[in-house]
Amino acid sequence: MNGRLEAIWLKRARLGPMDPVEIAKLEVGRGIAGNADYGVRRQVTILDAAEWERRVSALGATLDPGARRANLLLRGLDLAESRGRTLAIGPCRIRIGGETKPCERMDMALAGLREALYEHWGGGAWGTVEEGGGIAIGDPAEWVEDIERGGG
Repeated sequence: MNGRLEAIWLKRARLGPMDPVEIAKLEVGRGIAGNADYGVRRQVTILDAAEWERRVSALGATLDPGARRANLLLRGLDLAESRGRTLAIGPCRIRIGGETKPCERMDMALAGLREALYEHWGGGAWGTVEEGGGIAIGDPAEWVEDIERGGG
């Protein structure tokens, strides 16, 4: 199944605001240029739009996905159990390193959100940049294994 990049956010400083941007540059082994977490182990954080909407809706609310504080918002790809897989977004490749567990800041955005996102990859995934380049909102996103098989 093919997915799509719906949003990009950069964090100005640790615990700082998340700024929406239209384009970003991914750098191998470093992450997103200009992001506060540049060069750390969890270089890029990724959120599944459908999972976000489902879990927030279960709390009887609507909330902008920027509140999750992830870098990338994807639609059309399931991030669950994706550890070790490679995600292609435009010309870039991100190796998924694990599940992103939500912190206490989620409850500041919406009561009960941390618990709602905690189980089964609801908080998204994190990864490291293996092939860099520019990405932009609207870029296609898919698993590299699907590309190699000729599927989507």
